Formats: sequence, C-alpha cells, structure tokens
Amino acid sequence: MKILKDILYKVNIDAVVGSTNIAVNAINFDSRAVGAKDVFVAIRGTVADGHNYIDVAIKQGALAIICEALPTNLVDGITYVETLNSNKALAIMASNYYDSPSDNLKLVGVTGTNGKTTVTTLLYQLFKNAGYKVGLLSTVKILVDDVEYKATHTTPDSLTINKYLMMMNDAGVEFCFMEVSSHGIHQSRAEGLRFEGGVFTNLSHDHLDYHKTFAEYRDVKKSFFDGLGKHAFTLSNTDDKNGLVMLQNTMAKKYTYALKGYADYKAQILENEFSGLLLSIDGSEVWTRLIGNFNAYNVLAIYATAELLGLEKVEVLRLISELQSVSGRFQYLVSDEKITAIVDYAHTPDALKNVLQTINSIRTKNESLITVVGCGGDRDKTKRPKMANIASELSTKVIFTSDNPRSEVPESIIEDMEKGVAPQNFKKTLSIIDRKQAIKTACQLAEAKDIILIAGKGHETYQEINGERFDFDDYKVVQEFLKQLQK
Repeated sequence: MKILKDILYKVNIDAVVGSTNIAVNAINFDSRAVGAKDVFVAIRGTVADGHNYIDVAIKQGALAIICEALPTNLVDGITYVETLNSNKALAIMASNYYDSPSDNLKLVGVTGTNGKTTVTTLLYQLFKNAGYKVGLLSTVKILVDDVEYKATHTTPDSLTINKYLMMMNDAGVEFCFMEVSSHGIHQSRAEGLRFEGGVFTNLSHDHLDYHKTFAEYRDVKKSFFDGLGKHAFTLSNTDDKNGLVMLQNTMAKKYTYALKGYADYKAQILENEFSGLLLSIDGSEVWTRLIGNFNAYNVLAIYATAELLGLEKVEVLRLISELQSVSGRFQYLVSDEKITAIVDYAHTPDALKNVLQTINSIRTKNESLITVVGCGGDRDKTKRPKMANIASELSTKVIFTSDNPRSEVPESIIEDMEKGVAPQNFKKTLSIIDRKQAIKTACQLAEAKDIILIAGKGHETYQEINGERFDFDDYKVVQEFLKQLQK
C-alpha cells in the first residue's frame, strides 16, 4: 500500500476534493482492471475517454480519481484530484509508486523514424557482451537482464515502463536502452524518468495519421531532447537535416555523429557486402555483420553511445565486431538454388528506399530484385503511393500485398499504393492480396542468384485482420517456400 499524497509528488494539481492522506493499493487507467482501494486515472485516449468510466471505476472499488475535469456528481468518501494533463500525471505517479526506478540505473532513450530497434537491441547486446547487467525496452521485446518479456508497444505505457525498471533495479541492472516513440513522447509516457542520454537516429515520413503534419511529428521528437537535464548527453545524427534541430533547446551535453558532414563521431564505409560492412570509425577499422549504409549510421550511434557511457574505444570496436543482426532487420538466407531472401521491417518510404538502395549497391545487376511489400491498414494513408513508387522504381519486379490490413479492406490499401506507380513501371507490378501467396509467387519467379525482399513486417510473427491476429512469420514462410523449390 502507498499513501496517495506520496505518489502525487511533483504532479501539477489544480484542485483536490477529499483527502490525499489515504492508503491506496494500485494505480490503473483501465477501469476494467480497477480493484479495491485503487487509484483510477482518467485518460482522454484516441478511441475512448476515461472520464466516461469514472463511475465504473468507483463501483469496482477505486478510492481516488485523477482527472482533467471533475465529475458533476461527486461521490462521498472518494478523493478527486484535478490536473491539467492526466497522461503526464499518470507517468509521474507511476515513477513515484515504483520508487523512481530510473534514478538507479543509466537509462538511454533512442528516438527517430528508423533505427530505434536496431540501436537499442545492439546496445543491449554490446553491454551484455561487455559483462554488464542490462535492460531493454523495445518494439521486439523487453529484457530484464536475461529474462525476456513480450512487448506490445514501441513505448509501453508509463506504469509498464516503471514496473519493468523496478524489476531491473531488483535484478541489479546497470544500463537500460529504451525505444522512445513519437506516440510515447506525445502521450507523456516517459515523463518523470531520469535519462542518462538521448539518441536521435533520423526523421522521415511516418505516423502522419496521428501527428497530422511533419512539423508536429518533428517537434514532438524534439521535445524529448528539450526535456533532458544537464547531467545527460544528447547524440544526434547531423547528416539528417533535422539533426541540429533536435539539439537547439536541450540542456544536455551535445554530441553529433555523421558519415558525410563534420561531427564529433565520424565513420566511413570501406566495404559494403551481403556478408557485412567494413567501417573506419574515428580512424580505426572494424568489421560488422550488419549490412548497408543505414546500418553504418546505426553502428556509429552504438559506438558513440557506448563511449559516452564510459566504455573504452578499443573494447567498443571489438564488441561491435561480435554483434549479431536484429531479428527482422535485413535478416537474410540463401537457398541451395542461390536465391537470396531478405526480410526487413521497412514500413516507411525512407526505410524501404534505404533497404532497396543497399541491395542495389551490392548486387551486380545481372540478377533480378523481386520486392514483396504492403502497407498497414488504419494508418497513415499518404505514405502508400510513396512506398509503391519507391518499390517499383528500385526493383525488377514488385508484388503488392497485404501487410496488417486491420479493419481496412486490403484491396483498397493496394489501390492507394498503385496510384504512386509511374506509368513506365506498371509492367513491373503484380497485386496479390494473400501475403502467403505473394511470397510463394516471388519464390516461383526467382531464379538462381536473384534476390527477394519481403518488406514491412520484419520481426512480427502475426497478421492483424479485422481485429484478429493470425500467426504469420515472413522469414519462416519464405524459408519454407524456398525449401519446396529445392525438392
């Protein structure tokens, strides 16, 4: 049990009805999960407004209500706390409830359109290999040192974040690497956390269904760095035109990295092959199994972050050479027929362009590049024609198919994509609604030494259709079809 006034410490309070000197059990923002003597925080969500469920929460046993507008009818014996922003209040309360767990480890947040999962996951891997106890909060999974938990959001809700950080404290974790999404920043999920550092990877077209404009999307990302304290560091990719924007108002110590322009941390690509990259980082050569220009940036960000956290340069370079690629990020296999299949999470125009350009820079052009790609339903529609244009422009053959259609009709999503195909590229394209059939067709079209790219879902092991999740793993599906061709 916790005293309500203690978990309200640092929350911006506009009004209080009742006593805050009461013992409460747990904090909940889902009325269905509320139990006896709990605190219910009413959140205004994109789908539902928690203020409409205050009466339900009280019937479930809530003793205290945190809200942005006091109800018309107040119930005797219930404490009501009015605040300007319930999301922010929830995050601060979560940190207080779990005894400020971010204070007891070095937490680094990584944000940007692409590269968050790769950078955080490989930093976790690098620090584990260096002998430290490490935590990870990522799209793919949550790790409390060696114990793995399933991830459901890029940035979990603030209660979940603090619960896992507390578990990391209990496990003796020294470093934690966390993906910080624009949704998470906008919804104040990381409020109240003490970050040792923040890393900016890049910014391109994504999530405009949520943020409406690119400027808003950029400014939300920037607000993460604006909130870092003087004790922290910021590390920004200044080859991205928004890299310096992220540093404008931060109080943290500023560092930059780049492959092209001037920066504190510099790298150069010496060799780029399907087997990996040979890089020169600050004058020293290092080989990595990661592939492509975009991964050169990721490796450089990892190198700089590790050094800023106190690891020795020579040790960091050695550890980089041992890193294994991240599931669903340029993950590839080669069949007995010498067909190369690549599975990648590229689900934005910029990410898809990066992957295709990387493949084209490595291949000899004597082989075909067959791309299987779709776009998610109930998400930013404006990127659909852009992704189709990029795929058809940079591939030999393109198969448009379903990604996660969710509640949308798959045919309408593909029609949106087809609008972006230039007339001269129409002959390159096919449309196959069923994703499994699309992958099978790509395998049947491929000949020896050809390359198949399956883009958009990467590490995901499901397809989401009409509110249901069905088992589907791109890597396993293409692996099976390529095996069948060998028989």
